[in-house]
Amino acid sequence: MKSLKSPQEFGMKLKRLAAMGLAGLMLLSAAACSNTAPGDKAAMTQTSPAQQTSAAAKTVIQVNGSTSVEKLMTMLSNQYTAKNPNVSLQIQAPGSSAGIKSVNDGSAQIGMSSRELKGDELTWGLNATPIAYDGIAVVVHPANPVSNLTMEQVHQIFSGEITNWKEVGGPDKEILLVIREAGSGTRDAFEEIVKLFEEKDGKKVATVAEDKAIIADSTNAITQNVAGKENAIGYVSLGSLNTGTTRALQLNGVDCTAENVKNKTYAIARPFLLLTKGTPSAEVQSVLDYILSAEGQALVTEEKFISVQ
Repeated sequence: MKSLKSPQEFGMKLKRLAAMGLAGLMLLSAAACSNTAPGDKAAMTQTSPAQQTSAAAKTVIQVNGSTSVEKLMTMLSNQYTAKNPNVSLQIQAPGSSAGIKSVNDGSAQIGMSSRELKGDELTWGLNATPIAYDGIAVVVHPANPVSNLTMEQVHQIFSGEITNWKEVGGPDKEILLVIREAGSGTRDAFEEIVKLFEEKDGKKVATVAEDKAIIADSTNAITQNVAGKENAIGYVSLGSLNTGTTRALQLNGVDCTAENVKNKTYAIARPFLLLTKGTPSAEVQSVLDYILSAEGQALVTEEKFISVQ
């Protein structure tokens, strides 16, 4: 019979057994991992399509220009990028003139303009693509009883020749002009069509009574000013007309409607243009093609603008 070991020897034996057991568990765990099926490993590391799209680099297209075109372009952009998540359109709206210049200098790939090109712009080699047509509504406060003006009266009001509403059949109140800032495509188009300019040294100089007007830096600002002042008059894009807070006047007895713009009986109308320079990239061309497609032009009509189709 063997003699009992000392307590110290017995404790050391227990430690050796514990170490052997831990090593065995580690070997079993490694074996289990090595036996994982290839399909299981892929399942553990695979990302969803949404994660893959967000991780992939997007093509960013800078779009710059008209505040009148911005609303329509934003809606078209949202629809396009929903179908093409690899493309992002970054839209800014500092005005038509700024948008045209940004395409020319390369800081934007697409420019938005709510007027035709003019002056030096015609020599810059820009490509202008009409995506819609728009009327410019002459708007007053809903409480104003005047409902119709002639084009000559509109000219005289905005040039400062007519200064009181009683001169055109309204109340004895001073007329408050609300106009867009210099460089606005809406303002340029309005002044061109209403002939609010004169020739000086071979150049057109605006004759609008700017010193007597409120200068608004956006279509929304025009609407807010006219809606808040009963003696005010301004002008906005037909597609941005808010009939709940302002009222569009007839011009020469003709309502400002899409139908009358299209049949050319409403006098103040203009194109909405997208501008590019040189040969557009495949992504930019894809955007233009979508906007001019049947689906894109249906969206133009839904937004109260006039289709080019």
